[in-house]
Amino acid sequence: MLDLDPGTAMVVLFFVLLAIRVPVAFALGLSSLYAMWQIGFGLDLVGDLLASGIAKFSLLAIPFFILAGALMGTVGIAERMIRFFRVLVGDLPGGMGVVGTVVCLFWGAVSGSGPASVAAIGPLIIRGMEEDGYPRPFAAALVCTGAALSIVIPPSIGLVIYGVIAETSIAELFIAAIIPGLVMGVLMIATLPFAGKARHAAAMAASGGGLAALAPKPYAGLSYPARLGRAFVDAFWGLLTPVVILGGIYAGVFTPTEAAIVATVYALFVGLFIYRSLTVRTLYSALVEASASSAVVMLVVTFASLFGWVVTVDDLVGKYSGALLSMSDNQWVILAVIMVVVLIAGMFMDAITIMFIALPIFLPVVRELGWDPVWFGVALMVNLAIGLFTPPVGINLFVAANITRMSLEKIALGAIPFLITSLVGLAIIAAFPEISHLLLEFMR
Repeated sequence: MLDLDPGTAMVVLFFVLLAIRVPVAFALGLSSLYAMWQIGFGLDLVGDLLASGIAKFSLLAIPFFILAGALMGTVGIAERMIRFFRVLVGDLPGGMGVVGTVVCLFWGAVSGSGPASVAAIGPLIIRGMEEDGYPRPFAAALVCTGAALSIVIPPSIGLVIYGVIAETSIAELFIAAIIPGLVMGVLMIATLPFAGKARHAAAMAASGGGLAALAPKPYAGLSYPARLGRAFVDAFWGLLTPVVILGGIYAGVFTPTEAAIVATVYALFVGLFIYRSLTVRTLYSALVEASASSAVVMLVVTFASLFGWVVTVDDLVGKYSGALLSMSDNQWVILAVIMVVVLIAGMFMDAITIMFIALPIFLPVVRELGWDPVWFGVALMVNLAIGLFTPPVGINLFVAANITRMSLEKIALGAIPFLITSLVGLAIIAAFPEISHLLLEFMR
């Protein structure tokens, strides 16, 4: 029998519970309770620890951003945004692939959640890309990749949680993530030629042109300027969403947490008074969807706080961070090790769980080496985004498989080109902290 200290035994037990399909939240809770029993602490502490772990004002942003994203998907904002960009792109090379990428980036500034973004905009983008000649698995993979950037593009639920754990300004994290998110979007567009150029070209020729031939029915028969004007007017309130949310944060009108409530009220306003598409039934559906998603996330956050307390008490932070620092005198080697560990973890666990388990160990290393915690948070979030579309547990792949009725394996194969270019993007963002600092320096 291995003689493990309680903290290490807790980590081992956690992975064993995951392997036998125990839900993440309960695996965190049960392994933490076992470690507390081993250490000799009374279990009467559990209630207070759970309450203190969840009673943080910043965490209110999570359920409200999820609700805002659900409402905006319900009231028709997504469909109008896709129409506008579809008309705007016209016959540009890449066609609907470019539209899908741009809409994913815009939707990231609405939703903040990768799986929710796949569900909201996936069916429309995949159908449009198929009409434009793209293979269906590649189209689904593009949505999985673009939606994953929802945890990078602000307002990001992932960045909110990182800010809480690292005690770093969430507003600064939001600002720093904008350009890296755009870099990842550009790399996605650069991946489009790998879709199968011959098939794409043949489909385009058969359809009689590019996206002009695919112009949405409401704008059929109009000239390009007229189509563009009509599409812009229809999509205006959706396009204004990132301006309202992010502009308010950066102007100091409200905090990131308050912005989540503003986003929810804005979605209700647009649905009730502008588009008039929000009914009692659709509102109920959005509330149920948001409640279910929020409950899962917050349950993980709750039990992860207990897990983190044991990590601190048993000094796992000191043991593991010390071991990490002793690996090499080269900062780049240590950074590479951290990024590889997170990348592998992302193949098996969700981003929130990884942050609560790994950050208590990594953050002391970040401070010891003098790294900027804002840059590290952005690089970490890009890494975690890759995990959302990497098998075997890439949750975006599961959502896409559900909405397309394709096998997860087919979509995963279609995602290989995006995985390669995303890794290139991660390397660029990790190697050049200046990319994350550009907007921060400008706004200071």
